[in-house]
Amino acid sequence: MKQSPPPPADKALYRYDMPGGKHWSLRLRRGMSLALTDLEGGANVGMLFFNPENLLERYNAPDTLKCQHTFKLTRGNCLYSDMGRIFSSIVEDSLGWHETLCGNSTAEQVREKWGGSSYQSDLNDWLLNGRDSFLIEMAKYGLGRRDLAANINFFSRVEADAGGRLGFVGDHSRAGDRVCLRFEMDTLVIAHTCPHPLNAAARYPRRPVRFELRRAPAVGDDDYCRNLRPENRRGFENNRLYHLGLG
Repeated sequence: MKQSPPPPADKALYRYDMPGGKHWSLRLRRGMSLALTDLEGGANVGMLFFNPENLLERYNAPDTLKCQHTFKLTRGNCLYSDMGRIFSSIVEDSLGWHETLCGNSTAEQVREKWGGSSYQSDLNDWLLNGRDSFLIEMAKYGLGRRDLAANINFFSRVEADAGGRLGFVGDHSRAGDRVCLRFEMDTLVIAHTCPHPLNAAARYPRRPVRFELRRAPAVGDDDYCRNLRPENRRGFENNRLYHLGLG
């Protein structure tokens, strides 16, 4: 029987408009891309990565920053595991700045800023926080509090003042801003759209984000992410050994 040809790399295979203040998880295969689009401006997407074949391997924020000599994440940066492998690469970015330092909002922070809320009183409109949202999704895979790690906050920017204090840039992301990740190994993605922990908005921000899955083009020797830093070339080599069953 004649088989249909695979869809072109630029065709979205799946699209989901995720409301603000929600959580989600999915397993992405090597060679897929995930594009995130801020639909209204002011979004935040907290994200963690795990190796679905070995859940002890997870995203490592310190290594991601120090091996690429950066304070921020943008196009060209690779997102590393604690085994020196690359979960994904940022292949497109309209913002130029995503942060991976400040972690998650907590129930206490949300309550102090925007008042008390619970599912029993507010049903699906209750005010979720990033930490609990991660834990809810992680529990589906046997993961718990000890597995929480420093996460990425896509669409969010923080800056340090002369005294080293971090401040949240509130008008950083605008409607239509977009970042695209290419996955270099099978990855369990844990995500939420809860507020950034430093967001001081007067009302709880519910900013929707579009998730789009596509097939990514093959990685060539001249790939921008691969060649951004010598360390990235070593990371891709670690991935190659892993996929050969040698890493």
